[in-house]
Amino acid sequence: MTEIIQITPQQAWDMMNSENAVLLDIRDEQRFTYSHAKGAFHLTNQTYGKFQDLYDFDDPIILSCYHGISSLNVGKFLIEQGYDNVYSVIGGFENWEKAKMPIETAYSQD
Repeated sequence: MTEIIQITPQQAWDMMNSENAVLLDIRDEQRFTYSHAKGAFHLTNQTYGKFQDLYDFDDPIILSCYHGISSLNVGKFLIEQGYDNVYSVIGGFENWEKAKMPIETAYSQD
């Protein structure tokens, strides 16, 4: 794959559960800590090495940012680094929440 494929939050969730895809959240630390997609890996400059250790170049990689724009730049970078299966969530985390997909939060939802 030489381009990023844009997918819906539901498609991303399905891939995470059936294809062992990893969802990388590239938002800032505060926003990620407050809430993020369930099972997401927080990708930062500091965690990139750990990401490389955990995931192979042919693993499905799904990117999520705030609104689905910044993730496209990160996706291009990952493709340049040799990752083959790169996807981006349309509308980012904002759309993930609107679609009522599972999230993890730093606060109680009771």
